[in-house]
Amino acid sequence: MRPTRLSHRALAFAAAAALGAGLLSGCANDSGGNGGSGGNDGGSGTTTISIGLFGTFGFKEAGLFTEYEKLHPGIKIAQNVTERNQNYYPALVNHLTTGSGLQDIQAVEVGNIAEVVSTQASKLEDLSKVSGVNKSDFLDWKWQQATTKDGQTIGLGTDVGPMAICYRKDLFQQAGLPTDREQVGKLWAGDWSKLVSVGERYQKKAPKGTTFMDSPGGLLNAILSSQKEKFYDASGKVIYKTNPAVRSAFDLTAKAAQDGLVGSQTQFQPAWDQTIANVKFAAVACPPWMLGYLKGKSKADAQGKWDVTVAPRSGNWGGSFLTVPKTGKHVKEAEALAAWLTAPAQQAKLFGVQGSFPSAQAAYSSPEVTGAKNEMTGDAPIGTIFAEAAKSSPVQVIGPKDQIITQGLTDNGVFLVTKGKSPEQAWKTATKTIDNNLDQ
Repeated sequence: MRPTRLSHRALAFAAAAALGAGLLSGCANDSGGNGGSGGNDGGSGTTTISIGLFGTFGFKEAGLFTEYEKLHPGIKIAQNVTERNQNYYPALVNHLTTGSGLQDIQAVEVGNIAEVVSTQASKLEDLSKVSGVNKSDFLDWKWQQATTKDGQTIGLGTDVGPMAICYRKDLFQQAGLPTDREQVGKLWAGDWSKLVSVGERYQKKAPKGTTFMDSPGGLLNAILSSQKEKFYDASGKVIYKTNPAVRSAFDLTAKAAQDGLVGSQTQFQPAWDQTIANVKFAAVACPPWMLGYLKGKSKADAQGKWDVTVAPRSGNWGGSFLTVPKTGKHVKEAEALAAWLTAPAQQAKLFGVQGSFPSAQAAYSSPEVTGAKNEMTGDAPIGTIFAEAAKSSPVQVIGPKDQIITQGLTDNGVFLVTKGKSPEQAWKTATKTIDNNLDQ
């Protein structure tokens, strides 16, 4: 994700949630304490657990903090929220490095988890040893993302972003395409190039002023989300320039941009918001949190006109973790709270109210997931669709600078093709920008 903008969570929440009042996110203020675990905070036998988040994870909004406090009368929870991850994360790294100024619980965005695992694990508790935490409850690939080579799990997954495709049924119908979600999914099953081919069919009869997909960055992100290896190999080597999967995804997206199948917009910017409100595109790469953004930026008459179907290949875009610093004031209490917040029952509740999709696969059979509906997509069984995508997503290699590379390939790469650059020129600009940012 772009380090210079709001995290997808904060944006989605600001737009309004997929199933309730908001969506997911997290990071912390700098107002934490340090020292050993245990102890009370100022009389009355009350222990205050501080939790640092970026954007809006939805714990408070879904009533989970209040519920936990009722279950544990001696506990109070104080969340410290920083709106932008790019402001939160550097401060978090500084506090971890110095061992001071940390909250009892600190959230970490998926784009940063690899760097935290490789450079800061010694500063964080091994949460796999906490009572009530069961590895089998979580998606294997999610658990692995926060696990060190020697087997310490320093983060518990709060959510994931399994990939689907959301589409406007009315625009598909006007362009002569099927609208039934199963039929639509079959059009591009197994191959992203088939999705682009459907876009070519759409564009031939497209309603005036519309494109098939919203943006080149959204398409590229979706394709890359389904790759096991993209920017780094398993040894940690940067391979984005030599990985054929990355170049193939870039070229396919660039072709779609060159052919006018995607809008000339950068996602999560005001101009892109207007394309949602004014119905300027027919389809969008759609993790669960995107439903909240569509709801927040659409006009009221858009409700029920969207549908959601499977992506060409399963992938993941987004998600975060909760970690417990060893120097927190209340380590044991923080571990118990982190375990409870990420347990299947609480993750299911969060999805039902907030739209954050569980990283705990044990939650996928709960009524809150199996019976989930969204007003934008009508009767679409969104819980089932996203659960299947989550379970079949690849165990992806996440590198420490994934966000920088992604931004370079999208904003300084395929986006330029919509402005007249050739795909080769766009690739050269993107790789030069990325290498400069990586000091290579």
